[in-house]
Amino acid sequence: MKLILAEKPSVAKNIADALNIKTKQDGYFQGNGYLVTWAFGHLLQLFDAKDYDRSMTKWKMENFPFIPEKFQYKVKTDIRNRNRADGGAQKQLHVIKRLMKRPDVEAIISACDYDREGQLIGDSIIDYINPKQPVYRLLINEWTQEEVLRGLKTMQPNEKLRALQDAGISRQWADWVIGINLTSVATLKYQQGSGKALNIGRVLLPTLKIIYDRDKEIKSFIPEDYFKLTATFSTKSGGTFQGVYQENEQEKFKHKQPLEEIAGKIADKKATIIDKQVEKKKEFPPFLFNLSNLQGYMTNRYNGWTSDKVLKVAQSLYEKKWITYPRTASTALDESLAGKAATVLKKLAEDVPYKEEIRFSKSKRVFNNAKVESHSAIMPTYVKPKRLTKDQELVYQAIKNRFIMQFMPLAEYEETRLFTKVEELELPGLFYSKGRVQLKEGWKQVESIQSKETILPNVEPKEMVAVKGSDVSSHVTKPPKPHTEKTLLRLMETCGKVSKEKALDQEEEVTEVLSGFSIGTPATRAETIKKLKDVGYITMQRKNLVCTELGNRLVETFPIDRLFDLEFTGRLEKSLADIEKGKVDKERFLETVFSFTKQSVGTIKQEAKVTINKVERQKGTKEALGKCPVCGSKVVEGSKGFGCSNWKSGCKFVVWKNDKYLASMRKRATKTLVKGLLKNGRVYVKGLTSKKGKKFNAYLSYQKNASNDYFSWKMDFTK
Repeated sequence: MKLILAEKPSVAKNIADALNIKTKQDGYFQGNGYLVTWAFGHLLQLFDAKDYDRSMTKWKMENFPFIPEKFQYKVKTDIRNRNRADGGAQKQLHVIKRLMKRPDVEAIISACDYDREGQLIGDSIIDYINPKQPVYRLLINEWTQEEVLRGLKTMQPNEKLRALQDAGISRQWADWVIGINLTSVATLKYQQGSGKALNIGRVLLPTLKIIYDRDKEIKSFIPEDYFKLTATFSTKSGGTFQGVYQENEQEKFKHKQPLEEIAGKIADKKATIIDKQVEKKKEFPPFLFNLSNLQGYMTNRYNGWTSDKVLKVAQSLYEKKWITYPRTASTALDESLAGKAATVLKKLAEDVPYKEEIRFSKSKRVFNNAKVESHSAIMPTYVKPKRLTKDQELVYQAIKNRFIMQFMPLAEYEETRLFTKVEELELPGLFYSKGRVQLKEGWKQVESIQSKETILPNVEPKEMVAVKGSDVSSHVTKPPKPHTEKTLLRLMETCGKVSKEKALDQEEEVTEVLSGFSIGTPATRAETIKKLKDVGYITMQRKNLVCTELGNRLVETFPIDRLFDLEFTGRLEKSLADIEKGKVDKERFLETVFSFTKQSVGTIKQEAKVTINKVERQKGTKEALGKCPVCGSKVVEGSKGFGCSNWKSGCKFVVWKNDKYLASMRKRATKTLVKGLLKNGRVYVKGLTSKKGKKFNAYLSYQKNASNDYFSWKMDFTK
């Protein structure tokens, strides 16, 4: 019997299906020589500081820096009560332990995601239980039956993944040490009031600094006036075209008067086409998606989408076997995937109107081992989805379209440039005109991309034309644009190496990513942006990201400059990537982090005490939404949920704002919903969404479980 450990229940189900296992037990599947069990992501977490030393229960400046001699793990804590273990995690860990100790289990297979975090999730559980059997690693990129069976035949001893585990541990320990120490001392030093922490993080602060710097650029920008002269020319055949006056290829002028003088001189004059340049150009499709480019594409195209949402939807598609691993930094496919890609393309091409133009080819632009590290770019699998939610449909369609584009003809257009000289005048410049005509739509058909065309009349060199009119227009230089999630993700991915706005809007290959020199990883960047919003350092204005006053004060006051430095953060991330490759020693990296943390704590202690954040206690009493069904006290709104005001005495009644049951039907708990629930025992909710994406209405009640102190939702359709 072999025991397979998956990262999530849904993945365990995919593996069980691939192995044709029908029997499900409490916490695992069994059949055909396999046991398949699962974690819920991280079942274990690092000790809190107070677990090592009870004196750390209360933050005191003299207790820092605090770095454990030996890092230890415990069962994940309950989000409702940080002083006890999560019941679900504890129960599942017991199931896994019991299965690993079974005498008929001859081998253990870790089937967690093939990345740093997945390796850490699996290894932390295995090391915690410490089984005696040999441990193997399943290394696959998708959860289709074909790939699971192939992966089980080509497993590696888990020991060969030691470098990947070291990278995961190094990231986890480094972030714990920096976060615990600097968040604590910064809060003690720079914050008045309690109830919140001044969050300091290795990836958080440099990301904040990128937004801060752009805000400063915009605020300090001084607009400048400039002017352009545009002439309208008429041809002998009756056609017209416009040309912009240029001197030394410069068409923007600081002064208006010289252009007005030229406009007066050229009135009703003849002109000659002194040069005509015609060039046919080819347009390649954008590269396959990596996670950052997918997040940028979706957040830029659809209102209300965040990078965090894109990742969650992509992850659901991956777990349903419809796309390959999404947390990738690559925009190319491994060359060994050519056969699989051809099979997928054939299936996807069956239902599209332009299928006759689709041709598979093993292009280096698509298949290139040199541009793939750990995971290939995101692509669909051969499993075509039958039912998708609206959000899944949008993300899947984007990935599918981007994949098909690679095998469509190139788009082609003809660009014409005219240079026109006004006769009888000794002007230092010429009038420049540019036209563009699309010749072949090619890959642009996939998303019905409209090409901008400017059609010029058919004129030839040395042909005479007439000046029909002219206009001197006034313009003002524009400040840089605020960052969006798309441009911020791009800079995080390149560690600030991309500076031009034009480059930020293009989805190009990024060599810095492949070398590991970046801010965070594809898997963590969305979480970083979300946390910056949650802790109040940045806010969104439509699609734009801007610093709050708190964020500004933190950047301008916090004395550890290196934490804002993109180069410093990039080097740390590069070291983690090199640990993963076995090029850098884990202990050496951690010693660097520990030394930096000790120095930083010392610096903060020596700095003058100033206030970055002031936590105001809320005055007055909170609105009572109704009576608690457990103890009769009032239920009030908090930041994360609607809970009993008697919680300090142990009452556990709460309705979470991000309740998973409601979220599965695309609803959130609101004040109105909770008021109705407490008043009537149940509430009528409109606009719920089924798994098939259909809307429906139902009555919901919130009832106490018989076996524990918590509540569960019940649904019915009767009045």
